[in-house]
Amino acid sequence: MTLRIGIDLGGTKTEAIALDLSGRELARQRVATARGSYDGTIATIKGLVEGLESRLGAAASVGIGIPGTISPRTGLIKNANSTWLIGKPLDRDLETALGRPVRLANDADCFALSEATDGAGAGFDTVFGVILGTGVGGGIVAHGRLLSGPNAIAGEWGHNPLPWPEDAERPGPACYCGRSGCIETFLSGPGLARDHGGGLSAEQLATSDDAAAGAALARYERRLARALAAVINVIDPHVIVLGGGLSKLDRLYRNVPALWEGFVFSDHVDTLLRPPRHGDSSGVRGAAWLWPATNNS
Repeated sequence: MTLRIGIDLGGTKTEAIALDLSGRELARQRVATARGSYDGTIATIKGLVEGLESRLGAAASVGIGIPGTISPRTGLIKNANSTWLIGKPLDRDLETALGRPVRLANDADCFALSEATDGAGAGFDTVFGVILGTGVGGGIVAHGRLLSGPNAIAGEWGHNPLPWPEDAERPGPACYCGRSGCIETFLSGPGLARDHGGGLSAEQLATSDDAAAGAALARYERRLARALAAVINVIDPHVIVLGGGLSKLDRLYRNVPALWEGFVFSDHVDTLLRPPRHGDSSGVRGAAWLWPATNNS
């Protein structure tokens, strides 16, 4: 293998990147996700890999960032907001389709690894990487290594309840996981759009001068501040890096740290909040790095 291909399987788009063994980007492609179709998902990933290999004239290792994770007990996908993946042997089916081993990891873990390695979290001992997109997830990198536990759920803050809920936030929207009031239902892109209720997407809300849009964004910031304060209280990260489509909201980096001061259990908060150095698709780089840089590593 002379290339590494990373795939980011998102809720609305699937992106692929090809890196050489030094980490230099050679090619990138993005297509619509085959929503609701497991077979379509396999075919999309296969098409992206084969297309990049044909374009670059070389074979590649393949790493994939996915919503959810592989259950250590069953070997099947769990905890995916792309619910058509749940209960499927995705890694094995992809290996069959591609005719080679593949490595899968949670998409937020891939994002956190990317930003901690040479992104906005580089040089810090502890990094909490956040995905704010179709879903909400997180990954934790400590001293250069992803934190992983026996349940393969480290950083899954999106399915904790929203901390310090206000009266209007109880019991909260229903979540696909079967509970109500999960952080994801408030802080995902669809959650923000639903809270506004005017039919605008999160991207449209960010550029609107409508008073209702401004109020929805202010509520979003208060909720994000409370949710991140709970994380700071538990793992005390040096830096939090936001990813996903909502990471493009510049106002978050000004307003949220000022708001979380009232919820973090400390006399001061030195944790930094930063945008991703590699953009909202940084996780695709982390997926490629699931394989070593050289064939002998």
